[in-house]
Amino acid sequence: MSLLEGNSVTPDTESLVRRVIEIIEGTRTLPLSSSVKLDNKEEVLELLDEACHRLPDETRQARWMLKERDEYLAKMQREGEDIVQAARLQAERMVQRTEIVREAQQTARRLVEEGRDEARRLRLEAEDYCDQKLAAFEVVLDRTIKTVSAGRERLSITPHPVVDGPDTSIAGIEFDDALGGEDAFFDQDRS
Repeated sequence: MSLLEGNSVTPDTESLVRRVIEIIEGTRTLPLSSSVKLDNKEEVLELLDEACHRLPDETRQARWMLKERDEYLAKMQREGEDIVQAARLQAERMVQRTEIVREAQQTARRLVEEGRDEARRLRLEAEDYCDQKLAAFEVVLDRTIKTVSAGRERLSITPHPVVDGPDTSIAGIEFDDALGGEDAFFDQDRS
């Protein structure tokens, strides 16, 4: 009975070739000779014939599988390169962001320092301006105080005796009678 007839599962080429090897290894040598006697010649030929028929199909499948494997490896290689490239770009962006943040922090520090310097300058200018205005006001007030003081001093001096008529001067200042003389001024202490 052949291997193909009794088996419902069709063996692959390798199984067929291994069966042929087993049959040949199991052959007996002829007495007084190195030759062997093959009892199952038809089975061996049938197995080899079946193996030959299956070789092209299996070769095609193997080639297809190799091609598929190569395509898969190439796809994985591309995906790996894409992942590496994406990681490289992400790292560059992170470095750039870090650089931008560092530059922004430096700019912010510089702007804050410039703002403080400008505020200090403006405060000093304002203080100088106020000091100048206060000094000018002090001079005006000092002159006013001296004028008031001099006027009060003149008022406190006793009047000169009247020689030819009523005195129309106050503290040495002559008044014109056209203003109404003594009646032109109102004394608040009079009732």
